[in-house]
This record gives sequence, C-alpha cells and structure tokens, in this order.
Amino acid sequence: MLIYIVDKLFLVFTIMMFVRIMGSWLPELQNSRFMQFVAFYTDPYLNVFRRFIPPLGMIDISPIIAFLCLGIMEQMIKSLLITIMT
Repeated sequence: MLIYIVDKLFLVFTIMMFVRIMGSWLPELQNSRFMQFVAFYTDPYLNVFRRFIPPLGMIDISPIIAFLCLGIMEQMIKSLLITIMT
C-alpha cells in the first residue's frame, strides 16, 4: 500500500512538472491561479537544476535532467521500501 501511495505521489508531481513546462510556453497562463499553484510546488525542484545547467540558447534542458533524476529517485525509494517491507 505504501509503495502505491509513493507511486501516485511521484506521478502527480511528474504531471505537475510537465504542466509547468508546457505552461511556460504560454505566457497568458502564467498569472492564472492554477499555474501559480503548480509553480509554487514545482519551481523549487526545477530551480535546483536551472542553477547548475545553463540554457542552450533559448532552450532550457534542465527539466529533462530533472525528469531523469525524479525517475531515479522514485526507483530508489520504491526499492528501499520493498527492501524494508520484506
């Protein structure tokens, strides 16, 4: 049950990051309450990667690395939980 909850939390956060990235392409959405909510929760995580990975021209590749790291963290946490629970 705990692994299921962790899985769903990571899924929700991944979707929120995707919405944040897609929303950044539409400036008129930036001031909506929904996007402010999403940004409030996703920007601290994304800013960690933006600090160390500079944009390549107008392309910001830091979210790609953030998605990869999130997937790795998810697998590590799930593996740890499986180990603890057995």
